[in-house]
Amino acid sequence: MKTNKLYLWISNNLYYLKNKYILTFILFSFYALFLDEIDVFVFISQKIKLTKLNEEKVVIEKKLRETKNTLIKLHYNSELETYARENKLFKRENEDIFIITNN
Repeated sequence: MKTNKLYLWISNNLYYLKNKYILTFILFSFYALFLDEIDVFVFISQKIKLTKLNEEKVVIEKKLRETKNTLIKLHYNSELETYARENKLFKRENEDIFIITNN
């Protein structure tokens, strides 16, 4: 019974595959989507890579802005000493530095 339904469905829809334009379109679509050098899978992986690179770009731009602000502040001697003491752990003579970390 099921084979008869399948046979009827195939015979009713087979005329679509007899049309050379529809058959060519189906074959070309299959080739373009799955077999070509730039197929769907490559396109999706490149889209994911682009998203990651854009996120990295945002982080790098933020670090660049912070670095530029620090560089502008270092033109003043008071800020230069503060930066050297806090970030580079410079000290004056006869001075001890204690580093306290939160673990």
